[in-house]
Amino acid sequence: MGNNILKDFEAVIESGSRDEFLLRQIDPDRLPSHIAIIMDGNGRWAARRSLPRVAGHRAGAEAVRATVESSARLGIGHLTLYAFSTENWKRPRLEVEALMGLLREFLRKEIRSLKANNIRFQTIGRYEGLEPSVRREIDYARRETGDNTGMVLSVALNYSGRSEIVEACRRLVEECVRTRRDPAEITEPDFERHLFTAGLPDPDLMIRTSGELRVSNFLLWQIAYSEIYVTDTLWPDFRRDNLFEAIIEFQKRERRYGDVKPADKNSLIVANSKR
Repeated sequence: MGNNILKDFEAVIESGSRDEFLLRQIDPDRLPSHIAIIMDGNGRWAARRSLPRVAGHRAGAEAVRATVESSARLGIGHLTLYAFSTENWKRPRLEVEALMGLLREFLRKEIRSLKANNIRFQTIGRYEGLEPSVRREIDYARRETGDNTGMVLSVALNYSGRSEIVEACRRLVEECVRTRRDPAEITEPDFERHLFTAGLPDPDLMIRTSGELRVSNFLLWQIAYSEIYVTDTLWPDFRRDNLFEAIIEFQKRERRYGDVKPADKNSLIVANSKR
């Protein structure tokens, strides 16, 4: 399987390059099934170059393209990108308009690539709060990629983790009232059915760029046991090698979901038996 991954990258990775060196360290049998990314640092990237913030967002689109392509080639099942939060509406009007314009442009340009790479596109967040021109592009991308069976690309737009939880609660309460269900019977899967991410697995790995140590109201329910990887790299500079580094670090960690290591369990059993 490892050779198959190398073969998938043959056309885009130079032999003997750092990318190839990193790729060979990745265990193809232990890939995260779902990667979520907080794409941060566009504004700082632009400021360091004395450019307008919009230039940073445009450069960030190149990072999106590289990350989506590399994730699909690796065989990642789900990739979720945090593109625009509900709080981002507070930004200057011209910046918001530019961001929406870049989104429309990206979808129009990338739809052929998404189809060619068997990627299914969808969004999570308050769809109704987006302007009609953006919704039309989203709807078109969903229709055109709806039958694809490869990686699911979810873009969080007009998204808030807290609002998602509140809205899921409201829908679950309405369901209980309508069906006369006893609230005491509610389970976690019942709640998850009403989240924007219904049907998606929880992220195994969450990546945050730009070095900030916070989750920024992103997938608050879903990242309960996600491995978090923070890089100082600003999002517009994030490329294939940065993705590989994050996955390598993920594979070094032991995920126990609140349990203890088997060796520790055995030690505890032996200790108790000697009492």
